[in-house]
Amino acid sequence: MRIHDCSFELVLYDIDGTLVDTGGAGMAALQQAAEAYFGAPAPTLDLAGSTDLGIVKHLLDHYGHASEQMDVMAFFDCYHQRLQQNLASDQYQGKVYDGVRESLVYLAQQQTAIGLLTGNTKRGAEIKTCHFGLDSFFPYGAYGDDFADRNRLGPVALARAQAHHGKSFSPQATLVIGDTPKDIACAHAMGAKCLAVATGAFDVDALRAHGADWVLPSLVEWI
Repeated sequence: MRIHDCSFELVLYDIDGTLVDTGGAGMAALQQAAEAYFGAPAPTLDLAGSTDLGIVKHLLDHYGHASEQMDVMAFFDCYHQRLQQNLASDQYQGKVYDGVRESLVYLAQQQTAIGLLTGNTKRGAEIKTCHFGLDSFFPYGAYGDDFADRNRLGPVALARAQAHHGKSFSPQATLVIGDTPKDIACAHAMGAKCLAVATGAFDVDALRAHGADWVLPSLVEWI
């Protein structure tokens, strides 16, 4: 599928590994926040397709805390502060992936609705998209602080798209773009199609094996 053949009314983008590479700033911010909040070294985190609420559950298990012992908003505030600091630091060299801006501009010109479907918190998504100059394309989305289970985010994204545009969007008219098996599963759980790009941790063969409807090395090949 090429972007010029795209007949979808709504396109939902993942962020990390799909739109941008933070150069390690995001992972470091989560680990720094965990160490600051829990007062002990942070565990290894699997971020590929995970939601930030899912990561919180992993941290609770690792540190042996019950959920009622944790102020999730305070933890996220700590994380957001460190994320902003890391992205502004020369220590982390992030980038927007090739083909991303071109695809967004084209879809906007075609008046295709564009949103986010991401494991990031809403504030984390704002910080990342603002830092990389992509925020104007994404007035709404579904986020990793809506639900821990990524497969529950699709209906949230559809509802927010409807609220923003004043019209309903069917799953069948929706395309999800992501870079992990969890993005593929999330798209299919909501009844949408998935375009998977091998710009993250998974190669073309792995993404194809997980059932993506289309797989490309990057969004360059889409445009």
